[in-house]
Amino acid sequence: MAPSTGTVHPVRYLALFGVLVVALYALVFFTGDKSATPKLGIDLQGGTGVTLTARTPDGSAPSQDSLKQAQEIIETRVNGLGVSGSEVVVDGDNLVITVPGDDSAQARSLGQTARLYIRPVTGSIDVATRDANRTATPEAPAAETPATDAPAPEAPADGTQTPQNRPFLAQDPTTPEATPAPETTTPAPTGGAPSDGTDEGDAAAAEIAAARALRQSSDPTVQQQAVANLDCSVADPLRGNDDPTLPLVACSQDGLNIYLLGPSIIDGQEIADASSVFNSQQSRHEISLSFKTTGSNTWAEFTSANIGKQAAFTLDSKVVSAPTIQGATPAGSATSITGSFTAESAKELANTLKYGSLPLSFAASEAETVSATLGLASLQAALIAGAVGLVLVLLYCLVYYRMLGVLTALSLILSGVMVYAIMVLLGRYIGFTLDLAGMAGLIIGIGMTADSFVVFFERIKDEMREGRSFRSAVPRGWARARRTILSGNAVSFIAAAVLYVLAVGQVRGFAFTLGLTTILDVIVVFLVTWPLVSMASRSAFWSKPSVNGLGAVQEVARERKVAAAASAKETRA
Repeated sequence: MAPSTGTVHPVRYLALFGVLVVALYALVFFTGDKSATPKLGIDLQGGTGVTLTARTPDGSAPSQDSLKQAQEIIETRVNGLGVSGSEVVVDGDNLVITVPGDDSAQARSLGQTARLYIRPVTGSIDVATRDANRTATPEAPAAETPATDAPAPEAPADGTQTPQNRPFLAQDPTTPEATPAPETTTPAPTGGAPSDGTDEGDAAAAEIAAARALRQSSDPTVQQQAVANLDCSVADPLRGNDDPTLPLVACSQDGLNIYLLGPSIIDGQEIADASSVFNSQQSRHEISLSFKTTGSNTWAEFTSANIGKQAAFTLDSKVVSAPTIQGATPAGSATSITGSFTAESAKELANTLKYGSLPLSFAASEAETVSATLGLASLQAALIAGAVGLVLVLLYCLVYYRMLGVLTALSLILSGVMVYAIMVLLGRYIGFTLDLAGMAGLIIGIGMTADSFVVFFERIKDEMREGRSFRSAVPRGWARARRTILSGNAVSFIAAAVLYVLAVGQVRGFAFTLGLTTILDVIVVFLVTWPLVSMASRSAFWSKPSVNGLGAVQEVARERKVAAAASAKETRA
């Protein structure tokens, strides 16, 4: 026999649930884009597809192993950003990335090669100064300018700041010495390629070879020519194909500066972990890097020997950040990449660096609209299936539990209200998209929630069969039912978690929504159903057998009581 749970304050539980709902919808309507519509998956609303064409240095076709490896890395990047519903497919010698909605930028960012190198800066000039000096009579400047006279691509910091024990304070803005352009100009290679497959590979190989010869030469004269003619506004043919053992002339990521860089000192493969952080002192988003043992030791030696000089972080042949080294970084310490990052771009770049670079560099096609594979009819069918399931559950509860079924209906409606807000917020902040598999998980969640109600109500009946009133049976029945409810939901959540970890694609969406509805089932039963039933047990109206449907149970209790009394009388006789 379960003991009574003591004094209960159902209004407090209901008020707590109300606060949670209000908080969720405040986030829905007053944060982000303020849209109250959840994101739908590719199978329901269509999406945007980008074809990535591999660009090899020799123009040969990429191996299938390299394409498979690239596919796996991109899929890992997708998973690192959350359940976004993106698809990555190998199509011949290409990769096709499809993302929900009309944002082609996300597909392009997922296909970023992400070859990171750290190179010393031997000279730099801003593009505006270079272009202004084109019309001036050039003097014979040195091929290299001091690294400390060059601006970093990020916004410069106040020079009076106290240096921190890390090498990434932005340097003071200065006017760098311009590197003049020679009289003859060489057209910058473009990223375009012929449509024929063989010609396209040959053209890409020729562009890469020409770019390497011009921009990775050790001859100061050729370096000067590269600086003078590099066009930072067009696609970079060298993207992700620069030789780390040679110098490099590269644009900054914002296209405002040109850098002359030395050979790489650290490869991005030495990165152990990467995460986006917000520097509250500098009020900017940064990317925190931790290196493996070899890279950490190399970085410690380099920073200690090059204090006051610049080091450039290059990503796919562009300079992301070129801060001045303010002090030595001890081996094993974290390092930050600074730049003009937003919270979203910092997170995307950290995720890209964390899971490694692609084995191939790719040229992205124009974005194409992909129609829904299932579409509006399937969405309507899923909604109808959910509605039919909900109605059947409610009818069963009303027939079997009478007016207690009304409490079940109210609990399910409030659960749906909370689920909808969570779907909207997950789509907004982690890119979660609701596809047909996810909707199946939500519909199954309706049955699981109803199952919790059945367990609770049956425990109340058990207590009433022992001769207790409806009012006294409710708290005792709850004390017994909640252990069963928690055990059942724990098993369901573990199954959903295992499925989410082991599965890929849309199955992960199903597991995610199944686990989410399992958690919400516990919240609704504890904060809504139990308090409502407790309040009903104290009401004279709800305690009527004709209302709560428990008359037959009370009759059984009376019969048992009469039988027990008769048995006791016979025993005494």
